[in-house]
Amino acid sequence: MWECAIDGCEYTTDDAEELLVHQVSTHERHRCAVCGTTVPDGYFAIKHAFSEHTRAEYLRSYEADTDDIRLREAVITELESAADIDGVVRRLSDDSREATTEA
Repeated sequence: MWECAIDGCEYTTDDAEELLVHQVSTHERHRCAVCGTTVPDGYFAIKHAFSEHTRAEYLRSYEADTDDIRLREAVITELESAADIDGVVRRLSDDSREATTEA
């Protein structure tokens, strides 16, 4: 079972990919405290922080500790082992194009 942990959200699903779609389509976007880039909240914000910035930058900018880093790294590992991340990105991109075409 996958549970959204953004701002007390109680969304749950058996499908990791559906969780990612939910996070992108339901929640406000997140502004990175390190560089100011705006990204979808949840997995994609965590992935951005750890792939674009050093752990030290994350610790300073988010007033985090090493337990926070370990937790977020575990989230990345679990989701990437359970979900086709590229497929989710393609799906979201296709949904975005369809919405633009329909407008």
